[in-house]
Amino acid sequence: MNILLLEDDIVLANILIDDLEEEYEVTHTYTIRGALELAQEHHYELYIFDINVPDGDGISLLQELRSFNDTTPAIFITAFHDTKHLKAAFESGANDFIRKPFDFEELKARIENIKKHFGLDSYIELGGGIVFDKQTHKIQNTDTSKILRAKESACLQYLYQNRNRVVSTNEILQNLWDYDEMPSDDAVRTIIKELRKVLGKERIINVRGEGYRFE
Repeated sequence: MNILLLEDDIVLANILIDDLEEEYEVTHTYTIRGALELAQEHHYELYIFDINVPDGDGISLLQELRSFNDTTPAIFITAFHDTKHLKAAFESGANDFIRKPFDFEELKARIENIKKHFGLDSYIELGGGIVFDKQTHKIQNTDTSKILRAKESACLQYLYQNRNRVVSTNEILQNLWDYDEMPSDDAVRTIIKELRKVLGKERIINVRGEGYRFE
């Protein structure tokens, strides 16, 4: 699991990096500008953002990312203890909120809860006896198995994480490809076609004129 950490407190940042890197991959930045650039250039599975940093605030950063159809789960860490910031954090699209000072085990528990909810573990049970291994890109049921191509695997993960809502072609393009390598809509249609061959048409629904929904 790869995490983008935004934290300007050097001491706290180093503690978090040391603890998090025992189980996760961590990219760290001290600034809003750095976080925005990293989020636009790379795909992360989780954001951990401090709210108050010298060049801005994490809430506005997440709002901007959400405006780009970035649905990466996000946890805010903050010294604020008022409900105003709590409400603003969730309205911006946050998935969780933790107040300083906190115990690392509490943060880990919140990370693991997000992993479970968004299917970020290595093995994902897709239903119907089908298991998907994110690391090997293998889909397996009781009778057969298939290795997906990298972008097919990434697309399946994204659809699963956003299951039960319609995901547009443009959203998939923005979240799975870097800006300078963005292909045409045909690339997404080809990937969806291959995934439906493996999983069945009833698992990935084509909502005409809107996009795709994982059932």
